[in-house]
Amino acid sequence: MKTPLRALLLTALAIAATFGLDPFRNYQLATTAACFAAVAGLTVLVGLTGQLSLGHAVLMAAGGYGFAFTASAVDGPWPLALLAGLAAAVIVSGLLGLLLGMAAARLRGPYLAGLTLALVIALPSAANALPLGGDQGARAPFFAVPEALSALIAVEQWHAWLAIAISALAVTPLVMLRSGRAGLRMRAVLDDETAAKLSGVDPGLVKAGAFVASAVPAGLGGAILAVATQQVTPGGYGLAFSLLLVVAAVVGGLGSIGGALIGSVLVVVLPWVVDQLVGALPADLGQRLNGNLAVLLFGAGLIAMTLAWPGGVARLLDRLRAARPKRRAPAADTGR
Repeated sequence: MKTPLRALLLTALAIAATFGLDPFRNYQLATTAACFAAVAGLTVLVGLTGQLSLGHAVLMAAGGYGFAFTASAVDGPWPLALLAGLAAAVIVSGLLGLLLGMAAARLRGPYLAGLTLALVIALPSAANALPLGGDQGARAPFFAVPEALSALIAVEQWHAWLAIAISALAVTPLVMLRSGRAGLRMRAVLDDETAAKLSGVDPGLVKAGAFVASAVPAGLGGAILAVATQQVTPGGYGLAFSLLLVVAAVVGGLGSIGGALIGSVLVVVLPWVVDQLVGALPADLGQRLNGNLAVLLFGAGLIAMTLAWPGGVARLLDRLRAARPKRRAPAADTGR
């Protein structure tokens, strides 16, 4: 099955699944779709080129701000505002990704990670220095349920539909890039830059292109969060959230799009499960663990995953499938 057709089928199945979820679960689904778009770009960047970005939350914020300002400025029907906002998210995050990609062509290892980390730390100050609304951020337009669907679905389900569709739009090109010639060039640069140069591949151009390809889905992920929450604030894209995106990529399996989905589900659902557990504990103990238990579990889980299955959940599933006994074909009847 070709990639676009598979993406269309999976999108339809995900939309159908929203009918079995309550409003809060649909909100969680929309949040998972936003994280999936960003983590899919990050896992391709790290897994195929080896460039570690600790600041993908800033790319999401760039897309979210671009979406919020543009969609709010459009005076017209909601599809026009939505499309204009998405186009702005792609442009703003893509340009920021291009600047980072140009730096990535010259920086390696911890220097690139340090640069992207500095962007996350500087985001609150930039939001106050630039016309971005300061700590209060920017308001994004509210997309109400269309009249034709208002009697059928709630607003949270409608936003989940939009989130699933935008996420599919963001991730499908990554799947095609990963399995195409661009993916081969990225792997060649990762394996040996000198050999790649001798083969006619420009490592700097490949790294810059990989950053842009990773930034655009992250920006669309920020647009999804703006649709779901109707607001973009610098506090929502801090260091902790940016590191969670890295954890999701590592736990899912670097380079695996399916693993990115698994990791995104974990980073959205696990904190909620932890909050529920902490709420059931005695008041004193629950207050001490509030905000700390989730970090502890993520850290312990990441260490355990790295030691037991370095390739993440995706590699583990591949090993389980490979270890499954194959059925033997029935022996042919010779007539004897």
